[in-house]
Amino acid sequence: MIIKIPGNIKSNFEGYNYLCSLYGNLSIYRFTNFVFDFKNVGFIEANLSAFIGAIFELLESNNNTISFQNFDSRVLNILRKNLFLIQYGFPEAIDNYDTTLVYKKFNPNADKDFYEYIQNQLLSKPDFPPHSEQLGKKISENIFELYENARTHGLCNYIHVCGQFFPQKNLKPLHFTIVDKGVTIKENVANYLNRYINGMDAIEWAMQVGNTTKTGSNPGGLGLGIIFEFIEKNKGKIDIVSSDGYYEFSNNNVSKKQLDYPFDGTMVNLRFNLNDKSYYSLVDEEDFENIF
Repeated sequence: MIIKIPGNIKSNFEGYNYLCSLYGNLSIYRFTNFVFDFKNVGFIEANLSAFIGAIFELLESNNNTISFQNFDSRVLNILRKNLFLIQYGFPEAIDNYDTTLVYKKFNPNADKDFYEYIQNQLLSKPDFPPHSEQLGKKISENIFELYENARTHGLCNYIHVCGQFFPQKNLKPLHFTIVDKGVTIKENVANYLNRYINGMDAIEWAMQVGNTTKTGSNPGGLGLGIIFEFIEKNKGKIDIVSSDGYYEFSNNNVSKKQLDYPFDGTMVNLRFNLNDKSYYSLVDEEDFENIF
């Protein structure tokens, strides 16, 4: 079966909505040979390899096969540079400009490997806004909470991550995307509150400081408190997709929408502004709740 990708794919509502529709439409197939045709795609934000990787995980778990045709040379090169296509027999391409965060999928027990990925792939980027060592550790811990959330709430087989730096754009955005295919935020929150809640409101509930569906000795929400503060001051952006909900935090504003197709998992995309030359640290390096 040939799947024609209709156009360029970006990290915005339209791009996520399309990937969710792809996930929903293809999830019913078993023992099918899928050929993804990229003829109409001249550009892709390569951090979305994490989302595509979760879709492919579903397809392959249903005994389908995956191949590709008609790549634009630029799209082919970037997906070789970030190593996404290596698993499908394409040779690696050297990333001379260090714009990619390589695609990887982690099993839920790879704590150390994931933490090292954050350090080596994300925070080590030369243009990442300068910050204190302790703030860097706290940002790492916050991002690690996304992995921990996928493991404890998502009950997933893999956690997919990838990123992309766009130095030619005005804000020099760096996207970091983490995706799991498992229990959704909507399902977790609805079970916890013991009532129906739609996807976008469930995400918003989970983002509120103090709200959590965890029980026992390890309470916590999505773990993005410091990230929220940092991205607000950095003029970055947070996107979250889970079930039928889309949530966006940008310029200190929240936007919510309902997706046309639900996604059986959760995606978080963090966009950092690498055109920001401010120096960031905690107000008190002993106080991990505030950023100066």
